[in-house]
Amino acid sequence: MQSVNDIAQAIVLREGGYVNDPDDPGGATKHGVTIGTMRALGLDLTGDGRVTTADVKRLTVDQARDIYVRHYFNRPRIAELPAQLHASVFDMQVNAGSNAVKILQRLLNSMGQKISVDGAIGPQTIGAARAAAEESPDLIADAYGIARRNYYYALADRRAKSRKYARRRDGGKGGWIKRAEEFISPRFHLTDAEHRARCAKWG
Repeated sequence: MQSVNDIAQAIVLREGGYVNDPDDPGGATKHGVTIGTMRALGLDLTGDGRVTTADVKRLTVDQARDIYVRHYFNRPRIAELPAQLHASVFDMQVNAGSNAVKILQRLLNSMGQKISVDGAIGPQTIGAARAAAEESPDLIADAYGIARRNYYYALADRRAKSRKYARRRDGGKGGWIKRAEEFISPRFHLTDAEHRARCAKWG
């Protein structure tokens, strides 16, 4: 299994450099760390008493990796989940905040566990995840990855401006779908035709 630092490094590389996309509700980001996160953490890197896009631009790879490990892996207690889930839940926590855990909780309920869907990892969620992993050790990571992919499609269904993240201009898989499928076994990847059919109602 990868170490948490290895997973964090992969996330930083996946997220890329500075971006300020007006269609992204997160606003300015660098290495995937949003300006909102930096404000919440008080990361005034320019020393001018404010956290602005100038501070986002100054964020280093090492700083981003440290933020991820401290605030997106350790603090939400992802380390206490089964190891098979660490990489994907951690990556999704960075990408979608507490929705990463809500996706897991809904999945666990669909697998017969009875837990609250509140976006927080506590004893119930940890116990349910461990029980599900014991029952399906070779499938739990795929099941989560598929649930995550479905979340992205559903988000694009609801928000037209987000569709460009799920579907490329040529109709192929967008960044969100490719990202989810990095954590899904190839046998469960959608074919290009299946992806196009899923997106057909978007016009």
